[in-house]
Amino acid sequence: MRLIIFLFILMISFSAQTQLTIKLNKIPFDTPENATIFIAGTMNNWNPGNTNFKLTKDSFDTYRITFTPAIGNIKFKFTRGSWETVEGTAQGGYIPDRILNYSGQPKIVELTIAGWEGVNNIVSTASPQVSILSDSFQIPQLNRKRKIWVYLPKDYHTAQSRYPVLYMHDAQNLFDIKTSFSGEWRIDESLDSMNIAGDPGCIVIGIENGGSLRLNEYSPWVNTQYGGGEGDEYTAFIVETLKPYIDANFRTLTDNENTGIMGSSMGGLISTYAGIAYPEVFGKVGAFSSAYWFSEESYLQPVNTKVNEESYFYMIAGAQEGGNQVGDMDRMASVLKSNGAKTINVNANSHLDGKHSEWYWAREFPKAYKWMFEKKTSGVSEEQINSFKVYQAEQSLFFVTDIDIDKNVVDLIDLNGNVIFSGFINNHQVELNSDYLFDGLYVVRIRSGRIGHVNLIYLR
Repeated sequence: MRLIIFLFILMISFSAQTQLTIKLNKIPFDTPENATIFIAGTMNNWNPGNTNFKLTKDSFDTYRITFTPAIGNIKFKFTRGSWETVEGTAQGGYIPDRILNYSGQPKIVELTIAGWEGVNNIVSTASPQVSILSDSFQIPQLNRKRKIWVYLPKDYHTAQSRYPVLYMHDAQNLFDIKTSFSGEWRIDESLDSMNIAGDPGCIVIGIENGGSLRLNEYSPWVNTQYGGGEGDEYTAFIVETLKPYIDANFRTLTDNENTGIMGSSMGGLISTYAGIAYPEVFGKVGAFSSAYWFSEESYLQPVNTKVNEESYFYMIAGAQEGGNQVGDMDRMASVLKSNGAKTINVNANSHLDGKHSEWYWAREFPKAYKWMFEKKTSGVSEEQINSFKVYQAEQSLFFVTDIDIDKNVVDLIDLNGNVIFSGFINNHQVELNSDYLFDGLYVVRIRSGRIGHVNLIYLR
């Protein structure tokens, strides 16, 4: 009898220790207040409303469920009781099944739900300067269509100026959090802010990626594991079809000194390729966290083609991106300079906090834009730019300059165009109490009757 009782207790103890607990730490803000959330998957024959797999509500937006699945991989999704109310992306799009490996040992997994399929209540953050040129712009080189976005400078409709043009990839993530997958670059906010401070700006043409076709289109070379091979046609589309249309329908500066191309990751790879293959079209290249690892051919192209000595390359990579992003960038910068590019025309920057993320690229975009187009936009010399520094220490910001502008005024401007601080420079510096400032982008302007310097800083 004692043995039976012992075995019974042991079985209960073992059962309790081998359960899987799934905790939901966050649900979409638009989830109905009295919603019931279920988990459906291979453990319950994908029943979306099985009451045995209903999550218990811990608080306003936290839930949990504990059960014992079979050992191995389980596939599942969260629902609100039916497949019409299944989870999705934050934009209401489809997501694949979740996969979790259960080893038989006690396990607690913490998850979040980004959104519900078919529901998109995210408020658009695109500025009035952003519009959709076409939902279905024809790509004859690849026999497919793509959505094209346009950003126009704030004074485009009130002035008669012509503007530089920057072509960018992954347009879903450039201007609007509502369409982005994992954050946006805030291109419009950055350019709007610099315009308020006196920068005439540029036209930005954003080309949406093709989803599953993205890797194919963003590399002219094939990676046996990931694809590729359509980069020639995609680049030819920009050069032969899209750019002629833009130049014919907008007031653009059409020469290569006023035409740039920029992207991140695979977008950085194809931008570098385009700048080397078509230097007569793209005189300025922005390559952020570029996926040069995708093909060794990316390093051979500058050797075989040679690089136009008048082309400009602005490159960044973060130490926290994983892989060898910084090393890959440095290698490409060296190859470019060894095969025709002027040393001063290649600006490679690494950042200790840089991650493979939109927030990183958003932070670094203004500096890249100014460097690429400074002669055509700000009119500020490289000596002035390099001699103006911003230091953040505890609760203060210090604006320090070596150039002779004592008694001039420093303005700190937020993204809404509000001047939130003005102060005179004395002994080449001015101090600001930053304790009340929010994280984000700010314009720094030095003025004396007219604007003499514009810079953009990102406070974190």
